[in-house]
Amino acid sequence: MHKTNHAVSKLTIAALVILATSAAEAQKKYDLGASDAEIKIGNIMPYSGPASAYAAVGKAEAAYFNKINLEGGINGRKITFISYDDAYSPPKAVEQTRKLVESDEVLLIFGALGTPSNTATQKYLNLRKIPQLFVASGASKFGDPLNFRWTMGFGPTYKSEGRVYAKYILEKFPSSKIAVLWQNDDSAKDGFSGLRDGLGTKASMIVTDKSYEITDPTVDSQIVALRDSGADILMAFAAPKAAAQTIRKVAELGWKPVFFLSAASSSVAAVIRPAGPENAKGIISTAGLKDPSDPAWKDDPATNRWLAYMDKYYPEGNKADTANVAGYVAAQAVVQVLKQCGDDLTRENVMRQAANLKDFASEMMLPGIKANTSPTDFYPIEQMQMTQFDGRAWKLFGDVIDTSAAE
Repeated sequence: MHKTNHAVSKLTIAALVILATSAAEAQKKYDLGASDAEIKIGNIMPYSGPASAYAAVGKAEAAYFNKINLEGGINGRKITFISYDDAYSPPKAVEQTRKLVESDEVLLIFGALGTPSNTATQKYLNLRKIPQLFVASGASKFGDPLNFRWTMGFGPTYKSEGRVYAKYILEKFPSSKIAVLWQNDDSAKDGFSGLRDGLGTKASMIVTDKSYEITDPTVDSQIVALRDSGADILMAFAAPKAAAQTIRKVAELGWKPVFFLSAASSSVAAVIRPAGPENAKGIISTAGLKDPSDPAWKDDPATNRWLAYMDKYYPEGNKADTANVAGYVAAQAVVQVLKQCGDDLTRENVMRQAANLKDFASEMMLPGIKANTSPTDFYPIEQMQMTQFDGRAWKLFGDVIDTSAAE
C-alpha cells in the first residue's frame, strides 16, 4: 500500500511539473524574429551616399546592443541587430526593408533613418503589421496612429522646431526679414511649415526661400541669392553636408545674418568643425540631448559615464558627434520597450508597450526632457531647449520648451 501511494505521489508531482511547465510556456508568446534566445531587430541607415554623416547613429546603436548582450541580453534574450545601408535612397530602402522582413525575418524595424526612406517603407510595414519603431526623422507623418498604427517617431517634430524658431524671432527680431534655405524633402518642408505657422500673421517676414536637392554638389548659388534678398535672418533646414557648406559660404560672403540652423545638423563633429568653428559663432539651434563637447557637462557624472561607455564599447566613435548620443538614447528606448514586453514578444505587444512609455528618460537627455506615449500620442519626445554656438561649443539658454500642445 505504501508503495502504491509513493507511486501515485510521483505521478502527481510529475503531472504538476508538466502543468507548471506548460503554463510557463503558454505565457511566452513569440512572433517571427523572437525566441527564448534571441530578438532580431532590423535597421536601415545611410552608411554611404549624401547623408552618410548620419551613419554614426547606426554604429552607436550597434555598440549599445553589444553592451546589452554582453550583460546578458533582455530578459535573457540576446539582440541580433541587422543594419543595412540604403545610401539615403528610397528604392534601396524598400529593397533592404523587404530583405529584413522577408528574408531575415526580424521582429521589428527600429530607428531607420531619413524621411524619404521611411516614407517609402511606411505603407509596406503597416500592411505587413511590422513595427516601424522610433523612426529617426522628425516628420510629423510618423506620429499618426489613426492611419499608421505600426509607425512611431521618436524625437521632436520638425514642425514643432520651426514653431520654436518663429516664437523666438517674433520676440527678439519682430521687424526682421527672413531668408530660408530648405532641403527639398518632407523633413525640411515640415520645418518650413512650422516656421510659417509660428509666424502666423507675420509670415510675410519671410522675404525669400531657396530649396536644394540632397544630391546637389553645393548650395553656394542659393546662399548668394538669399544674401541678395536683403534678409537679416537666415533659417537653414539643411542636412549636415549642405549645412557645413552654408556656414562656410555665409562667412566667405561676409554676410552677418542672425543664423538659425535645424537641430538635425548641429553636430560639432559632422558640421561645425568642417565648416570652421569661427564661422559658426552665434548660430542658434535647438537641442534635446547633452552635447559631450559642451564644457557645461564636464563634471556631469552621467556624461562621464557615457564617455567611459564610448571608450569601452565604441572607441572608434567620435565623442564630439551628437549622432552618437542620439543612437545611444534611441537604443536605450527600444531596450526599455522590449523589457516591458516581458515574455510576450509579439509585434502587437511591441507596439502596445511602445505606446505605454511613462517618463522614460536617458541620462543623456537634457534635464527635464522625458519620453511619454499613449495609444493616441505617438510623439515620444516633445520638449527641446534653445542653444547657441559660442565659437567653441553649444551653450544652452532659456527654459525647456514643451511643444506637445502644438502637435
